[in-house]
Amino acid sequence: MHQYELMVILDPEIDERTVAPSLDKFLNVIRNDGGTVDKVDIWGRRRLAYEINKKSEGIYAVVDFTAESKTTDELDRQLNLSEAVMRTKVLRAEEAIAQVAAHAKAQEAKAAKKAAAQAKAGAKAAAPAAAVAAAPAAASAKKDA
Repeated sequence: MHQYELMVILDPEIDERTVAPSLDKFLNVIRNDGGTVDKVDIWGRRRLAYEINKKSEGIYAVVDFTAESKTTDELDRQLNLSEAVMRTKVLRAEEAIAQVAAHAKAQEAKAAKKAAAQAKAGAKAAAPAAAVAAAPAAASAKKDA
């Protein structure tokens, strides 16, 4: 048995009160195969990043569960058959944690690269300014000599 996370985007035209019972119907697949549903988190209606089926909103739900891989395949198949479900994504929890860590590492590397570029640009800008500041001092030293 493995830990999984399921994200579902449901059609916004369905009543929000019916979201939990309709999800529960799909989650019975997990329970019937010996898995457990750990947490169901219904986020509610959210704006989509891009239109799906000419709809700009969707009802989001995230479910954490424990099951066998064949059970998740069957769950995903049944969710895809439903017309009320616009999109689904099933991730193993270990993969999700690894993806978050990889994303954080990439962001950290990007920030370090940007800071290094800014420091280099600052050093280049400081060098001509130092030369300009030193030039009058050098000229006055020549006059004195």
